[in-house]
Amino acid sequence: MTVSFILNGEDVLVRTEPGVRLIHILRENFGLFGAKSGCLNGQCGACSVIFNGSVTPACLIPAFKIRGSEIITIEGFLLTDECEDILKGFKEVHLGNCGYCEAGKILCAEALLERFPNPSREEIIMGFSGVNCRCTNYDRLVEAVNTIIGIRQRRLYGRSA
Repeated sequence: MTVSFILNGEDVLVRTEPGVRLIHILRENFGLFGAKSGCLNGQCGACSVIFNGSVTPACLIPAFKIRGSEIITIEGFLLTDECEDILKGFKEVHLGNCGYCEAGKILCAEALLERFPNPSREEIIMGFSGVNCRCTNYDRLVEAVNTIIGIRQRRLYGRSA
């Protein structure tokens, strides 16, 4: 089957079987390796992408579901000012990432801030619940998100949140 969708802002076509998972399509057809092939059952978050506005494990999305969708991978998101805000915020609070989960955490931070521009502690913790990694604790993630909010406010409006 041939599937068309938007990948990192570009219209693309791919020829594949209906059951092939998005993680494999991204890696094998497009050479995008930022989404890691982790547990392959949706539990670890290493293969996270933004799928139609929501952070979703790419290992759970079969090819037939991507037709007409919009997918943003870490490679596409890294080119944005929003990503720069997140990276600065992570760095400012010394949020250590193992590399395995980093893309998932970056995309979760963006999806969270899109939905909740000033999230509560509980919303932040829930926003990162799809990334199962031991390299970062939730207190540090909460601190990082609050730092990112300030960075973003200064970039957009020249002031703090």
